[in-house]
Amino acid sequence: MLLEARDVSKSFGSFRAVAGANLFIEEGEIVGLIGPNGAGKSTFFNCLAGDMPVTTGQIIFDGHDITRASPEAHARIGIGRTFQLPATFEDMTVLENVMVGAFLRYPHRDDAREHARKIIELTGLAAHASNWARSLGTPGRKRLEIARVLASKPRLMLLDESLAGLTPAELRDAISLVKRIHEMGITLVIVEHIMEVIMTLTRRVLVFNQGHVIASGKPEDVVRDPAVIAAYLGHGHVPRRG
Repeated sequence: MLLEARDVSKSFGSFRAVAGANLFIEEGEIVGLIGPNGAGKSTFFNCLAGDMPVTTGQIIFDGHDITRASPEAHARIGIGRTFQLPATFEDMTVLENVMVGAFLRYPHRDDAREHARKIIELTGLAAHASNWARSLGTPGRKRLEIARVLASKPRLMLLDESLAGLTPAELRDAISLVKRIHEMGITLVIVEHIMEVIMTLTRRVLVFNQGHVIASGKPEDVVRDPAVIAAYLGHGHVPRRG
C-alpha cells in the first residue's frame, strides 16, 4: 500500500470540514476526489499534502507515518502537489521554475538544468523554456506547475484542479499529459470538478459531501449512486467514459 489515510478528520473550531475519511491507494493507481463546493475534498487533499494538519486520524506513506510531517518532508519522500491557482515564480524563466523542482533530487546546477530540460520537453514547454513564467497564460502556467512538481521525481502526485479552466482542445492535451505521467509509474490523486477528466482518467473515485465520504468505487458506478446524484451531479446526468 503506497498511501493510507485512516479515519482522517479536520475541524476548524466547532466546524468539522472532514469527518473520518479513509483512503487507501495502491502504487500505480489514479484516484479522483469529487464533490460540491465546500464538501471537504480540498481540505482532505490539503491534509494528504501536508499543508494542513489533521485534527484526528493518521496518514501513512510507504509504511512511514507522515501525519505530522511538513510539506517539505512530503516532497523529500516523494509526494508532490499542484495548487488550484498555479504557484509559479513570475520573474524566473520557465526553465528556472522547473529547475526549482529538480534541485530536490539534483543539487548541482548543471544536473538540475539537464533534468529540467527533459521535463520541459516531456510536458510540451520546450518552446517556452527561456520565456518568463509571467508571460504564460492559464494553460501554460498550469502545465509549468505540473512540470516543476514532476521534476522533483515524485512517486505520488496530487493534482488540485490542474485541468480546470481549459478549452476543449487544451483539456484533451492536458489529459494526454496526465496519462503520460501515469505511464511513468507515478501514482495520482486528482481533485477535479470536470467529470470528463474523472471519467477518462480515474479508475476509482471518492465522493465527499458535507465533510463525509458518501460513495467510493468505480466512476461509472459512483455516478449512478442516488446519493451522489442528489448531492453533486444533479438529476438527468448521463455518465460516460472517454
